[in-house]
Amino acid sequence: MALLGCDLGGTKLAAALVLDDGTIIARRDQLLDGRSGADVAGLLIALLLDLTAEAERLSHPITGAGISVPGIARHRTGTVWAPNIPGWEDYPLRDEVQRSLTKGVRVVVDSDRTCAILGEEWKGAARGCRNAIYLTVGTGIGAGILADGHVLRGSQDIAGAVGWMSLRQPFDPAYASCGCFESLASGHGIAARARELVARSDIALSSLDTIPADRLSAQDVFAAYDDDMVAQTVIRDAIVAWGAAAANLVSLFDPERIIFGGGIFGPATRFIPQIRAEAERWAQPVSMRRVEFVPSALGGDAPLIGAASLAALRVEDPRSSHPSEG
Repeated sequence: MALLGCDLGGTKLAAALVLDDGTIIARRDQLLDGRSGADVAGLLIALLLDLTAEAERLSHPITGAGISVPGIARHRTGTVWAPNIPGWEDYPLRDEVQRSLTKGVRVVVDSDRTCAILGEEWKGAARGCRNAIYLTVGTGIGAGILADGHVLRGSQDIAGAVGWMSLRQPFDPAYASCGCFESLASGHGIAARARELVARSDIALSSLDTIPADRLSAQDVFAAYDDDMVAQTVIRDAIVAWGAAAANLVSLFDPERIIFGGGIFGPATRFIPQIRAEAERWAQPVSMRRVEFVPSALGGDAPLIGAASLAALRVEDPRSSHPSEG
């Protein structure tokens, strides 16, 4: 038996053939290359059909397909909203994929943050946990939340949109487009803050000034951290934001673990002890003493593996259970 997992990002697509013990036995990766609307769905389906043929060749019957999407996956209708993909405001992804795959292969679509925590629960840093949070920090920020063994999705399938968490007063109009936390400590926010400081005359000269402003990235800021005052200022501010947000999540959900993932963790993994120290200043103390702060064990494959695990669920409504071990 095998499962299909697919992780759709803003710029690329990964698909895998996964055994029911979580082992990836075949994989396909493809850049989106500016595709939009039905063309993205067509590429996704083509990769899944290619892996279906591979599964037949290897004599591994496919029982389900799970798809991770960056945005909102509406579990009742199977439609998705993906802000980085033009034409996907209410796209019927589940039904399109279901029509293309072999009859009897169940297709499930969910958000990347939900799939990430399910992946870590199945094969990664949340194994054995009934209460855990996957904080994903990349271009944006989100959280997959496992509470009492169930993934939280909310009334509109938007639970975990923690980039909108309010961490600073007063309100800044810059927060209106993506949220306060995301403005302060996402990959996009880190790069924007560095550009702002480099441009200020009262900040010492920075090596980041040699990088064209429109090309300056969060990765550049991390690379300069050890020797650059601007980079150190930006990262220290991000650590404060990550710590405050983690403290709020600890106090709200009393998790066993908070798992840090996404492209920024990565290079920010070295700062997890400092993030914890900041969180200790703010969080409910009994819960804070027991929670673990850990990096993702699956790295960039967490949503991919989680999508496959979602397909392994034995019930129709994914709210009512979480992945089995096979």
